[in-house]
Amino acid sequence: MNRKIQKFCTMTCVTLTLAIISLIGVTAQEAAAPVEAPTADQRIGGLEAYIKNTDPTGSTISGFAGPGHNAWLMTSAALVLFMTLPGLALFYGGLVRTKNVLSVLAQCLGITGLVIALWYTVGYSLVFGASFGSPYLGGVENFFMKDVDSAPNTNYCYWVSENLFAMFQLMFAIITPALIIGAIAERMKFSAILLFVTLWMFVVYFPVAHMTWGSTGLMNGVWNADAKIPAIDFAGGTVVHMTSGWSALVLCLMLGKRLGFGHTMMTPHSTVLCMVGTGMLYVGWFGFNAGSALASDGVAASAFTATTLAAGIACATWGAVEWLIKGKPSVVGMCTGLVAGLVIITPAAGFVTPTSSVIIGIIGAVGSYFACNKIKQLFGYDDSLDTFGVHAVCGTLGAIVAGIFADPMINSNLISEGYAAKNGLKALVEGGTLWKAQLSSIGITLLISVVGTVVITLIVKALVGLRPVAETEEKGLDIVEHGEHGYEH
Repeated sequence: MNRKIQKFCTMTCVTLTLAIISLIGVTAQEAAAPVEAPTADQRIGGLEAYIKNTDPTGSTISGFAGPGHNAWLMTSAALVLFMTLPGLALFYGGLVRTKNVLSVLAQCLGITGLVIALWYTVGYSLVFGASFGSPYLGGVENFFMKDVDSAPNTNYCYWVSENLFAMFQLMFAIITPALIIGAIAERMKFSAILLFVTLWMFVVYFPVAHMTWGSTGLMNGVWNADAKIPAIDFAGGTVVHMTSGWSALVLCLMLGKRLGFGHTMMTPHSTVLCMVGTGMLYVGWFGFNAGSALASDGVAASAFTATTLAAGIACATWGAVEWLIKGKPSVVGMCTGLVAGLVIITPAAGFVTPTSSVIIGIIGAVGSYFACNKIKQLFGYDDSLDTFGVHAVCGTLGAIVAGIFADPMINSNLISEGYAAKNGLKALVEGGTLWKAQLSSIGITLLISVVGTVVITLIVKALVGLRPVAETEEKGLDIVEHGEHGYEH
């Protein structure tokens, strides 16, 4: 009996061993089976999508960032930051008096650090998120940069890493409130500016940026098939220049004029610094406009060309007008004209032909010249460094001319079947009535900027006050608020 049991156990063990060996052999054979190689069509389709900056879905490289496009956007992001630090800081710093030059630099630095913190915590998500499903604000899914990694967010770009896209857009968020300080230079407390900017980002910038550029945005005619107002803004005519420019006017009116305005000479302390800052802005603006193609492609090349032409023509036009009217073309005037050309081309840069860019540059120079020299004199407001005259005026004009000169031969997204045909943008472009949608976006941006700034200014005034005491303003903000002098002579 024991032998039978022993024999049975032996046979069972042998059988189980053979079964296991057989199973291992089959598994190994399956593992060794070759993976089906991608087809030639899949490989070519991915390459074509990369070159054309189109959707790579179905190819072997879907979900991967493209090295060339990433390289251009990293360069562009650095160029846009260069516009604020040190470009805008030097441009504005050269235009104020010696006793206040450091206050302008401190304001640019303070705003940069503050906005970076806001963008990381909530700003990016509120602008470019989608969890709210709202045309007015994005969502909460990317708070603290959650899930923002090196894979592309295809709601916005097929070939650029989302973390890089977020950093590129951050640079726009930094420079926008920094532009405002040009209107209130030399007379607003540092603490008041930081509190104002914090509130302003939530009330004005984040909503307008989402409405214009967000994937569910109310006014995103290019990339939202459900946009109720199919408007266009290539690189920030409404989002950056209109919001900052119109808010700057409201703030300078509520703040009041500088002590001695109209009686004391308030000439720039360094036209040299102003010109150096202008050159930096010009160079940085190529990242601002051409980078907004979000790829190194033909649209970026068109935006680069338009930016070059509009700014140069505006610089020459301002100088010619000033020469004709005042008898001499000034360096500050030509610098202002150049920046006016950069501002007015911004919303149209990736949509217009070279000839249209030249026309737009002339419009910007003439419009800004009369705003800075005639309208300002007529109404007597103290827009210290002409933020309203340049950014509000040219940002608004730019939004209008973008609707007039936008050409689908330059940018086919204007008539795309996936978005533009569904939300009505294509019909407006082909019917020559895009300017109507542009006027609607201008009206909404203007309303939010003006009303929001009035409310925010009243809150800041109640909490910390707006202006330093008269003695501080007379001594200069540099030494009293920052304990330093810009120059030691």
